[in-house]
Amino acid sequence: MTQLTRLIPSDRIIRLQSAIIIVVALLFAGLLGSRFFSLGNFQSIASQLPILGMLALGMGITMLTGGINLSIIAGANACSLVMAAIIVSHPDQPLFLVLALLAGLLVAVAIGALNGVLVAWVGVSPILASLGTMTLITGLNILLSNGAVISGFPAAIQYLGNGSLLGIPVALLLFLLVAVGLWLLLEHTTLGRSLYLIGSNEQATRFSGVNTARVQIAVYVLSALLGWGAALLMMAKFNSAKAGYGESYLLVTILASGAGWD
Repeated sequence: MTQLTRLIPSDRIIRLQSAIIIVVALLFAGLLGSRFFSLGNFQSIASQLPILGMLALGMGITMLTGGINLSIIAGANACSLVMAAIIVSHPDQPLFLVLALLAGLLVAVAIGALNGVLVAWVGVSPILASLGTMTLITGLNILLSNGAVISGFPAAIQYLGNGSLLGIPVALLLFLLVAVGLWLLLEHTTLGRSLYLIGSNEQATRFSGVNTARVQIAVYVLSALLGWGAALLMMAKFNSAKAGYGESYLLVTILASGAGWD
């Protein structure tokens, strides 16, 4: 099979792990009683879910092709640092806010394209390609930012991470919108069907006439763009950007993707 099959446990083990997680969550809910089911607790969960959820979506689509994107956290931090540097230089000018978002998008596309080219054209295994990219980007993030925190964003950015609409966190609404859009892409587009086919049998998919290299590059670019979305929510929630943010999310993202996309 692929490198992914050697990294992720079998389907049966994944289902067992998911069942254990559900049982443990229910036990905690029972022990905490009314505190767990309180409105404040659900709002807290809803405010923390979007960042990890966005990263899990980005990781998951690469897994569907039999790959993996270990650089998604480093790429997200790179996007947030670039956007933050531009925003704080002119915090009161909407034009620079737009430029910051576009610059972050360009960084994400470049990182995704690099991963895609390494995997699809050069032939490097997804694990090694994304691990190398992660190491490179992490080093650049620290070098260019000197490990410092960039903070002080306008209210419009902070609203994305901490605001609410009708009692529902804005970040959660954005995540749900992205999740639905990704579902539509996977289930109702040629790219989505090709993605599943590559994950099932890349060689047979290539022989059937699908440009597998182009699809793989598109998948890694899309994964990086989802990382950009997570970066935007992260910097909005924390009102800051730093090279080391979200590093603990990587393993959780892999596990969430393995269980959630099963």
